[in-house]
Amino acid sequence: MTAPDIFDRRLLRQRRLNALRKKVGGADFLLKTVSDDLGDRLSMISRNFKTGIDLGGHTGHVADMLRRSGKVESVYRGDLFDPDPALDPPDFVFDDALPPLKDASVGLIVSALSLQFVNDLPGTLIQIRRALEPDGLFLATLPGSETLFELRDVLMRAELELSGGAAPRVGPFTDVRELGSLLQRAGFALPVTDLDRITVRYDTLFDLMNDLRAMGAASVLQERSRQPLPKQVFLRAAELYASSHADADGRIRATFALVSLSGWAPHESQQKPLKPGSAKTSLADALKAQEGDLDK
Repeated sequence: MTAPDIFDRRLLRQRRLNALRKKVGGADFLLKTVSDDLGDRLSMISRNFKTGIDLGGHTGHVADMLRRSGKVESVYRGDLFDPDPALDPPDFVFDDALPPLKDASVGLIVSALSLQFVNDLPGTLIQIRRALEPDGLFLATLPGSETLFELRDVLMRAELELSGGAAPRVGPFTDVRELGSLLQRAGFALPVTDLDRITVRYDTLFDLMNDLRAMGAASVLQERSRQPLPKQVFLRAAELYASSHADADGRIRATFALVSLSGWAPHESQQKPLKPGSAKTSLADALKAQEGDLDK
């Protein structure tokens, strides 16, 4: 049985188009931060790649980072749904839920803040792994489960208080441990995940929501309520935000929990765990030896 879609991909496309057309200055701050971090991670990899893909590369930050890195001979930018009018045309336009890449054709694939809206993330990760050459590398950053927990909290409390019920208003994000498991299930070798938290401060809840719209990151939940929230709910949510998630100077906090992923397409040259029973020294013998050293 096929699981129901969580995200409305058609609405995601429309939100993205609206954001691209308005082009609010500075709205790409989070994507730029993530791209720089991915560049730092790539700099610690002691090898070069013949081809690299910026998977979902609006703003061009990832593609620019790959070119500056000196580690990728040919960089290709794949833009999501529609090309960004502020940039040169991308190398291809695609839906990142279905990457149009041949098996074993790419050395490096990098994705920044895009895959969180894919309905079948396990399936997409399998496709990405298949597109990598043996010993090819996948790097990505996705929002983790704690992202915007403050906004989720106050919207739910305000709607419950004024309406007696609440619909989900902020999309679910995946836990860091679950993302690590998904990498393993997709067949990646040497999978690694880690979590960084970034706190962004705003004057009000409305400034935060304006930023999310400018990013094209407003809610695209399939099961969202089709009825717009009354103004009174937003006003109450703003009050709750100011009282529950604000600093001493009155500015509110918004948390972005960013999960970084890395995984390699399997290759015979990579380190492999020992087979069960292949150890030359048993745990019991090792403990006995340690006890003997302590007795001396």
